Amino acid sequence: MSTLKSREEMNELYTWDLTSMYADDAAQEADAEAVKAMFPKLAEFSGKLAEGPEVLADALDLIGETARKMSNVYVYAHLKNDQDATNSTYQEMYAKATQLYGQFGETIAYFEPELNTIPEATLTQFIEENDRLKHYQQHLDNMVRGRAHVLPQEQELLLAQASEVFQGASNTFGVLNNADLVFPTITDEEGKEVQLTHSLYSKFLESSDRRVRKETFEKFYSVYDQFKNTMASILSTNIKVNNYDAKVHKFESARQAALFTNNIPESVYDTLVDTVNKRLDLLHRYVGLRKELLGLEDLEMYDMYTPLLGDAPIKMTYEEAKSITLEALAPLGEEYLAIMREAFEDRWIDLYENKGKRSGAYSSGTYDSKPYILMNWQDNVNWLYTLVHELGHSAHSYLTHKNQPYTYGSYSIFLAEIASTTNENLLTAYLLDKYEDPQVRLYIINHFLDGMKGTVYRQTQFAEFEHFMYQSDAAGQPLTQQFLSDNYRELNRKYYGEAVNSDSEIALEWSRIPHFYYNYYVFQYATGFSAATAFSKAILEGQEGALDKYLGYLKAGRSQYPIDIIKTAGLDMTQSDYIDAALDVFEQRLNEFEALLKENK
Repeated sequence: MSTLKSREEMNELYTWDLTSMYADDAAQEADAEAVKAMFPKLAEFSGKLAEGPEVLADALDLIGETARKMSNVYVYAHLKNDQDATNSTYQEMYAKATQLYGQFGETIAYFEPELNTIPEATLTQFIEENDRLKHYQQHLDNMVRGRAHVLPQEQELLLAQASEVFQGASNTFGVLNNADLVFPTITDEEGKEVQLTHSLYSKFLESSDRRVRKETFEKFYSVYDQFKNTMASILSTNIKVNNYDAKVHKFESARQAALFTNNIPESVYDTLVDTVNKRLDLLHRYVGLRKELLGLEDLEMYDMYTPLLGDAPIKMTYEEAKSITLEALAPLGEEYLAIMREAFEDRWIDLYENKGKRSGAYSSGTYDSKPYILMNWQDNVNWLYTLVHELGHSAHSYLTHKNQPYTYGSYSIFLAEIASTTNENLLTAYLLDKYEDPQVRLYIINHFLDGMKGTVYRQTQFAEFEHFMYQSDAAGQPLTQQFLSDNYRELNRKYYGEAVNSDSEIALEWSRIPHFYYNYYVFQYATGFSAATAFSKAILEGQEGALDKYLGYLKAGRSQYPIDIIKTAGLDMTQSDYIDAALDVFEQRLNEFEALLKENK
C-alpha cells in the first residue's frame, strides 16, 4: 500500500526555505512580542488624528510599520502550519498569529471612524501641507470613500474584538478538511491499494480507467456525505457572519460589501454570470462531444476530467517542467525570466505532498519575504499548468514589492488571477507551437478546453451558487444540506446539460469547496482568465506597447483602483466584450479540436 512521507522525511531541496523569513521559530516569536509592544503606542493616537497633519502622518507610519512586521509573523506561521497541519507546535503558532491579527484590529479600530470625522476639506488641506501624507493619498482616498459604511469607534472596536470568533467557521472547515477527514483506499490502475488524498483525488479522476474514476469519486464523496450536515452548518455560519457584517456596515448585501473593498462595480459580477449563461451551449456541445468520444451511454461527472484521448501522450518530470516554463514564458522578456530562475534556484517552492500538508496549490508571502509557492506535484500536464499559474502570482508579488512602497506593495484579488492565467495561456500557445504530432496537439487542446471549462464555466457556476447561498440566507432560508444539495444539483444540470448525469454525488460538491469560505472570491478566476486571454493575445502578436503595459500592471500594486490599473494596461473590465472574446477562443479551439479528430480518425 502506498503511503505518504512525513514532513521530516521530505528532501529539503524540494521544500521552501523559510529561514530567509526567520532563522528559527524563536525569531518569529520574538517578532510577535515586538508587535505586541507596539500596540500601546498605536493606541496613543486615539482621539488625536484631527490635531494636525504631522500627527496623522505619524499614526499612518506606525500602523504601516506594525502591519509590516505582523504580516511576517502571521505568514511564517501559516506556511509552517500548511506544510503539516498535524504538527501541534505550528497549530499553536498559527493560532497565536491569528489572535495577534485580531488584537491589532482591536488596537486600531478607532482609526477609520476617527478619520471619517475629519471634514474632507480639512483632510485635503492636511495632505497638501504634508509630504508624508501625499504618499498616502490613494490609501486615504480608499478609506474616505467608505465613510458611509464605518461605524462609531466603540462599535468598530466590538466587531474587531470578535474577529477571531467570526473566523471560526472558516478555520473549522480548514482543519476538518485538511487534517481530520480520513479518506478511504482505492485500487489504482496497477492493482495497488492507495489511500485517497485531496491531491490523489484529482489525479485519479484523470485516469483512463473508468473503474478507478468511479471508485475514486464515490469513495471520496462518501466522506463528505458522512459529514454533510456538519459541512452545511459550518458553511451556513460563515455566510451568516458575512451577511451580518455587511448589514451592520450599511451595505445592501454581502456581495456589495465584498466588492466595495476593491471598488469593483457589482455589475462586473452580474455581467460575468449573464455572459457565460448566454453561451452555455458551447459547454453543452463540449460535454456532448466528451460523451461521444468516450463511447459512454451514461456520462457521469467523474468522466469530466479524464483526457478524451486516453492517457497523456506526454508526461514530464519536475526538471522537464522547469525548462518548459522558461521557454513558454520567454515572450514576457528577460526581466520576467530572471524571476522564474530565481524561484527555481532559491527554494521558493514546496513541491511534493507529505502527511498533513495542505491540499492544492497557492502563492503566499509578505512584502519582505520570498513569494513562496505551495504545491503537491504530480508528473503530469495539469501540474505543469499549476506551476506556471502559481509562478504568475509569485512574479506579480515580486514585481509589485520591487516597484511599490509598502503602502501600495500588494494587489487586489481581482487583479491576481490575471497574472496567473496569462502564464497559462502563454504555455498553451507554446505547447501548440512546439508539438506537431496530431495526438499531442489534440491532447493540449483538450487540456485547454478542460481548463476553460474549469476556470471560466465552473468558477462562474461557483460564483452563481455562492451568490444564491448569500441571497437565500439573507431572505431567511435555512441552508440545510438538503436545500444546498438540491439547488446545487439543478445548477450543475443547467451548466453541463442533459448529456451528463447530475443526479449523483456531485450534488455534494458545495461541501468541499474551500473558496466558498473566501467571501465572493471565485468570480475573479473567471474574469481573470478572460482578461488574461486578451493580454496574452496582445503579447504573442507583438502589439506595440503590449508587453510594457502588461508589466506595468504587474508593478502597479495598489497605487490605483484595480479597474483603473487594468484600463491603464489597455482593457475595460466593466464591459462584456473581453469575456465574449475569451469564449470565442474556446469556440475556435473546440472547432479546431473537432476538425483534428475528423482528420485523424
